[in-house]
Amino acid sequence: MTAPDEWDLLEERTEYETGWYDGGYDLLEQPDGTEKRYYWAELPAAVVVVARIDGSVLEDVADGEPVADDRLLFVEQYRPTIRETHLELPAGIVEDGESYTQAATRELEEETGFRPSSTALLQEYAVATGVLRHDRAIVYAEGLEPGDRELDSNEFLEVTTVPVSEALERAREQPTNDATLSGLLLAAEDGLL
Repeated sequence: MTAPDEWDLLEERTEYETGWYDGGYDLLEQPDGTEKRYYWAELPAAVVVVARIDGSVLEDVADGEPVADDRLLFVEQYRPTIRETHLELPAGIVEDGESYTQAATRELEEETGFRPSSTALLQEYAVATGVLRHDRAIVYAEGLEPGDRELDSNEFLEVTTVPVSEALERAREQPTNDATLSGLLLAAEDGLL
């Protein structure tokens, strides 16, 4: 295995800035002495929220209709980039000065209208390290109470719930996505589902 000090950075160039992400390349001298450009896109850190809601809270907001079991909050949204509608866990960008758990609390309320009383960071990790400079975290949220939903101008989301016992199976149905699967698998591994 090569050590980081065996790679010499000769040039770092940002070729474009979109407001959403930057893209460019690093020109590196590789351990064998050859040079190669490694292209990258840099995105802000993001958070994915596994939010467990008590059936009695749903009963309160569903005009007294009985809800027998705990559920997880999901959003359904059309993703123009891939031209598909996905069932996803709530997620969003971490704003300057926010921790992952603070961002999770804010994003969950903005997207779903529910505010958690407690959050726990399950995992922080780098995403698609061959092409992205992008960190993501999975946060578990519980103790949900009604809050104020406030969607961004580009968010057209439908909030839905899935029984905890069915969440992973539902998320594996096509089309599916990495953030939702990663979040649910980590929560299951930690005994939270």
